[in-house]
Amino acid sequence: MTSPSTTRAARTPGADDRTRTIAEVADEFGVTHRTVRHYEELGLISPERRGTTRVYHRRDRTRLGLILRGKRLGFPLEEIRTIIDLYDAPRGRRSQLEYVLGQIDERREDLEQRRRDLEAALSELTEFERRCRADLERLG
Repeated sequence: MTSPSTTRAARTPGADDRTRTIAEVADEFGVTHRTVRHYEELGLISPERRGTTRVYHRRDRTRLGLILRGKRLGFPLEEIRTIIDLYDAPRGRRSQLEYVLGQIDERREDLEQRRRDLEAALSELTEFERRCRADLERLG
């Protein structure tokens, strides 16, 4: 029987210390091999090389998880790079945390504006639909 922490680690991408191949990493995060290689080409992750094989350690997988989360939240790759690089810097630097919090605030404002724009577009679409249905009703 596995312990709850072992089970949780097995289900959480990047959560255990076992090294992985590119195929295993791509499968773990639900992305293509090409996506993983793309982030490597950009210098966002840098797996160990053993001959022609890439070996992904926990650090690489943690970084990939942060990249994918950043993309889902709408951060551009250069911002993701800056934020990820902060993880490698010495801990406890107030300016790093303030920078990240500032970026989070900017991204939140951007997403909230997008939501308002979407709500306005949906409202317009609903009104247009109502008018079309009314016209159709009049035509019989």
